[in-house]
Amino acid sequence: MPPHPFFSDRRVVVVLASLCCLLWGSAYPAIKTGYALFDIAAGDIPSKLLFAGYRFMFAGLVLLALAMFTRRNVFVLNRGNLFSTCLLGLTMTSLQYVFFYVGLAYTTGVKSSILNAATTFFSVLLAHYLYRNDRLNLRKVAGCLIGFAGVVVVNFSKDLLDFDFTLLGEGFVVISMFILSATSIYGKKLSQTMDAVVLTGYQLGIGGFVLVVAGYAAGGKLEGFTPGSTALLAYMVVLSSVAYSLWTTLLKYNRVGMVVVFNLLIPIFGAVLSAIFLGESVLEWKNIVALALVCGGIWLVTRER
Repeated sequence: MPPHPFFSDRRVVVVLASLCCLLWGSAYPAIKTGYALFDIAAGDIPSKLLFAGYRFMFAGLVLLALAMFTRRNVFVLNRGNLFSTCLLGLTMTSLQYVFFYVGLAYTTGVKSSILNAATTFFSVLLAHYLYRNDRLNLRKVAGCLIGFAGVVVVNFSKDLLDFDFTLLGEGFVVISMFILSATSIYGKKLSQTMDAVVLTGYQLGIGGFVLVVAGYAAGGKLEGFTPGSTALLAYMVVLSSVAYSLWTTLLKYNRVGMVVVFNLLIPIFGAVLSAIFLGESVLEWKNIVALALVCGGIWLVTRER
């Protein structure tokens, strides 16, 4: 795909990628606040699926409506790309957020936002096998090791006597980040033949619909709709539609490494916003050390020679 006169401009990439990361960073406290407003218990996985499903299904519908309004061709699904588009929706939205929503319920917003940095390192490793101009070298390996050291540090308890890591909490968050990395690269490939906004609309809509069906089938319910909870859900719909469509567009016209570096901003935005809105501690020494290691690792991985 040749460079785009607007979306390939470095200054535009910086602004739009930073905006996406700010929106995704705000999702951490928003999701946990949504659990409280809709009275969703930590172990109520079916209701969590409903909460996620409504968010993404409506985000997909918003994007498809926007595409039609701007005279994009939304009737592009055919025998050749139908399976690929459905697969992207089922993995990037449905499967990833099953792990993400469950994991977030069993860990803190600050810790989850820092663990999100694993997305960058997974993307770098996967790009090594998929792109000839993005091979691993000593600098990238060192950056990955330093960055993952930050992921390890954030999981230590305050007294350093035990390792605070659970499969349902931090483990599920890391798994969701790997799925996101793999499916983002897959989505970049699909976006070469489809409009990025239309592709994102179908991906979110299909994945969200599956989550809604699965949630209801498992006995989930979403109650407690008030002006506040409805406004929060509406914000998350807008968050998803804007962030995912912009991110897909940026990946379409730029190298993976140039875009994923901005994932660094997600743990920073997420940690700060979680501290503000959830009252979580962001100034613990382990969080500061972890953020410093993650920043250093990403800098090594993505810096130009």
